[in-house]
Amino acid sequence: MAKTTDVQVRRVYDAVNDDDGARVLVDHIWPRGMTKTKAALDEWCKDVSPSTELRKWYNHDPAKFDEFTKRYKSELKDPARAQALEHLQELATSGKLTLLTATKAADISEATVLAGLLRR
Repeated sequence: MAKTTDVQVRRVYDAVNDDDGARVLVDHIWPRGMTKTKAALDEWCKDVSPSTELRKWYNHDPAKFDEFTKRYKSELKDPARAQALEHLQELATSGKLTLLTATKAADISEATVLAGLLRR
């Protein structure tokens, strides 16, 4: 993957910033209480999200983040997820990219795992 440092992770509930660039929601489930207008998304890339089984197992438990990361990276080899990841890479190399998630712990989310991969 091409190198880029213009990838950031933010909560979808945070106010839109002028320097967000492309705003992409990477959660599988639409954020509770969020309207499409308020989210101000450029797109919703739910194909890159972790499987339901992995999301339920992980449950944003900080103690499981390393294992979650390992399992999620393995899932990203699935053809549909790999294609979605490639699309995110294209967005990242063409300008600033903000990966959005609804979780309160964005630093231990799938968005953070994706950002790490996209920055390589």
